[in-house]
Amino acid sequence: MSDQSAVDEFPPGPTGLPVVGAMPYSVLGGLDFRERMAEEYGDIVHWETHRDHVYQLNDPEFIGHVLVHNNTNYVKGEQFQRLLGPLLGNGILNSEGEAWRRNRHLVQPSFHPDQIQRYAGMMTDLTEDMLDDWSDGQTRSIHDDMMELTLRIVSEALFGVDIDRYVDDIETAVGDFLPATTSLPNFLLPEEVPLPSRRRMSDARDTLDDVVDEIIQRKRRDPGEHDVVSKLLAASDDDGNSLSEKQIRDEAITLITAGHETTAVSLTYTTYLLAQHPSVESKLVAELDSVLGDEPPTMADLPKLPYTEKVVKESMRLFPPVPGIVREAKSTDEIGGYTIPAGSRMFMNQWVVHRDGRWYDDPLAFEPERWTEEFERSLPPLAYFPFGAGPRRCIGDRFAMLEARLILATVYQDYHLELVSDRNLEVVPTITSRPDEEVRMKLHDRASEAATETTR
Repeated sequence: MSDQSAVDEFPPGPTGLPVVGAMPYSVLGGLDFRERMAEEYGDIVHWETHRDHVYQLNDPEFIGHVLVHNNTNYVKGEQFQRLLGPLLGNGILNSEGEAWRRNRHLVQPSFHPDQIQRYAGMMTDLTEDMLDDWSDGQTRSIHDDMMELTLRIVSEALFGVDIDRYVDDIETAVGDFLPATTSLPNFLLPEEVPLPSRRRMSDARDTLDDVVDEIIQRKRRDPGEHDVVSKLLAASDDDGNSLSEKQIRDEAITLITAGHETTAVSLTYTTYLLAQHPSVESKLVAELDSVLGDEPPTMADLPKLPYTEKVVKESMRLFPPVPGIVREAKSTDEIGGYTIPAGSRMFMNQWVVHRDGRWYDDPLAFEPERWTEEFERSLPPLAYFPFGAGPRRCIGDRFAMLEARLILATVYQDYHLELVSDRNLEVVPTITSRPDEEVRMKLHDRASEAATETTR
């Protein structure tokens, strides 16, 4: 509970309901609520819940203070642990202090630039395997395809295993868990109260435990040289003790979940935006044809594909794969002229900042061309932060950007994707920005269409 006894003045914000405060508005209102708070109350907004005080920060300078400049005063916090702890345990996303530093030190080598280069060919090969199952005129759920593809990539890259027989179980578990985290009773009722959403969360963890336990046993019998699980099995803590089974399991589940979910939703929204903006798709395809011809993209090609990178950046601006970040103040601080007492929760929303007209002209427009070097230099720090910032910045940011560009290039070399529904997607803000329904696309094979044009 926040200690507000020394606070004489709060920032402006909504008046809540008796007992529960503004918690129902915050949880049920989703991203619309966050946008409305910024529009109505400005760069720092305050509201109360049934158990603490919340501050929403909408100015990049304030966000930088929390995530970068005074980051040691801010932790993930009790609510974050309550929601994600049942799935991720004490993995790198949830852990704090010495446990986090140790875990990050163990995992970091797998994301070193030299190591990431080793993954590029595999990423392209697995994308081509996916395309082998596609055919001209077929209609597919692109989100499902991207989820499966990125899951295969992260499993082979980080664990050195083929997870064909686990795919459905993992996707079902993650798909059940994340929506359950947005259940209002989860926020309002004590942890010991049994709820259907909490049962789904527990069942999801049980499923992932079974999958990861099998992977761990395989790596015990046949350890690899580079994969994360083998490194965790060989590691020891400061006292020379091996990591516990639970520690290894928590880390593996975190990497499986976070390592594929965010890239998959980012690619889903990118295809959705390209389908609505044919001129952008034409520029993308022209660049791919000019640089790649009929050859698959490689790591060496990426510097010659600047427009492809701009498309990915702009997609992650409009649809950030993680829509918001939460931190909890360990001790009293000051932001924007207001006292922030210990225990306060800080909300910082990429979704809100990335769509702010102060930093982006025509902020709701999909314009990859805006990403010039001059424009990027003009942006305030933290006006664009799809991967977070500071010491807790996403450890897999380079991996994700490499993966997104290679997948996008490989797909659009061969296919035009036509959006079947003209309904605007709504975003369900769980830990990630999941679409509220299937994103179904009709596939058009570029080679088939070119052959048809030639015979006319």
